[in-house]
Amino acid sequence: MTLTSNMISTKAITKTVTTSQGELQILQPISFDVKAGETVAIVGASGSGKSTLLGLLAGLDQVSSGEIYLDNQPLHTMDEEQRARLRGEKVGFIFQSFMLVQSLTALENIMLPAEIAGLKDARKRAQEALEQVGLSHRGSHYPNQLSGGEQQRVAIARAFITRPKILFADEPTGNLDAANGEKIENLLFDLNQQLGTTLILVTHDNELAARCQRQLKMQGGVLEDTSVTAVEGQRHVG
Repeated sequence: MTLTSNMISTKAITKTVTTSQGELQILQPISFDVKAGETVAIVGASGSGKSTLLGLLAGLDQVSSGEIYLDNQPLHTMDEEQRARLRGEKVGFIFQSFMLVQSLTALENIMLPAEIAGLKDARKRAQEALEQVGLSHRGSHYPNQLSGGEQQRVAIARAFITRPKILFADEPTGNLDAANGEKIENLLFDLNQQLGTTLILVTHDNELAARCQRQLKMQGGVLEDTSVTAVEGQRHVG
């Protein structure tokens, strides 16, 4: 494949699963690119395929057909071990339900990916990340001692500690009230600006989606780019 400046490139990717009623195609053939440093929102109704698409792009699952390149690396030809290694090197992930390890403190949760990656300065990085998300005073607290907003900030710090090239976020404000949701939004975009991390998020929040440079709408497993160019005022496919 010719090397490109795209962080994500997809070519006719599909996802089909086997059910008791037979084969079910969750994603119709999808092709699109995401440039390095770009912010992209994937929107659509529940069951439209948003989270399935996000999981494929992040290498959490494998396509049924088609090609996915993450930073020019062919995800679609990799086995689970190879995809896990690539995720560890290049990807951060934020979940709606925070997914913190309950037996670890906030600092230890943040250190975890750095330790898995074999980084010798894991503790120093974690302390810096805690400070960056405004929680340096909460490092010794366990998840059940933190509010929902604080837990999500810990999750964001954990996602960024390895300084990933791309961050995937699945409904990052879905379990938060409006005030905390706004704080998390600001933090995501601030870190995107500071570190140049490509951001792809799934959301039901139209205001959050509008802050992204592009909006991709999923409907019945089909992807539509609903962004509007400033010059032409017309829909375009990236």
